Amino acid sequence: MATRKGLVLEGGAMRGLWTAGVTDVMMEHGIQPDALIGVSAGAAFGCNYKSRQPGRAIRYNMRFANDKRYSGLHSLLTTGDYFNAQFGYHIVPYQYDLFDIDAFCSNPMQFTVVCTDVETGQPVYHVIDHVDYDELEWLRASASMPLASRVVEVAGWHLLDGGVADSIPLQYFESAGYKRNIVILTQPLGYRKQHSRLMPLMRLALHRYPHMVEAMDRRHLMYNQQLDYVAEAERLGRCLVIRPDEKIPIGHISHNASQMRHVYELGRSVGQRYIDRIIEFYQ
Repeated sequence: MATRKGLVLEGGAMRGLWTAGVTDVMMEHGIQPDALIGVSAGAAFGCNYKSRQPGRAIRYNMRFANDKRYSGLHSLLTTGDYFNAQFGYHIVPYQYDLFDIDAFCSNPMQFTVVCTDVETGQPVYHVIDHVDYDELEWLRASASMPLASRVVEVAGWHLLDGGVADSIPLQYFESAGYKRNIVILTQPLGYRKQHSRLMPLMRLALHRYPHMVEAMDRRHLMYNQQLDYVAEAERLGRCLVIRPDEKIPIGHISHNASQMRHVYELGRSVGQRYIDRIIEFYQ
């Protein structure tokens, strides 16, 4: 039996546009893993890999960078979500930058998103193999950052950002049978996550969900342990890690289209530099 090939995309909010640059180059070279698992922005932008739409993530983010219907304080104050749920996930894909549903559904690559169950603080892994309102809500839930988003209710679950519970799901993917994985990170080599300075606000905003608060409080420990796991897997040759050369020059939130394009092009340049290694690794 051939070794199953996986692609693991961590989150990072707008740093995900750097990842989109890398993955667009991979798509343009016809690279097709057996499965992709995405967390937060890795899921929201990674869905375009299954629909075979390179360029889509940077295109709509630049187009709507300053559109109050898409994101901003107006959306946060009027809907409770900084990134407008209805417009971003249920209008843009159908009206303004069409999501290729037929291509998504016909592509045999398995697509998994990671969310965090706010009731337990534990990760939830959901395979999306078709497109309807609820499946797009799963995608939204994965990318719904605490403080910037309401809790997403879908199929009886209460969910937020998957990066809280499983930021870099390499270990999960290996346990699911994917033994040859490319891992795309959005922080440079040597990065270590620190304890969140926003924990007082998190405790206040999420006081109904003590297990979620606990997960947020320990997130830096979980993340750094996962970095160590990835480093060991890389040393042993089980995975190929692609990461930025230095800190990606964009914040969690940006309304600067030129900055978005710059970050995306930085990702493309790294993707082009790695493409021969990617092809060889997946052979």
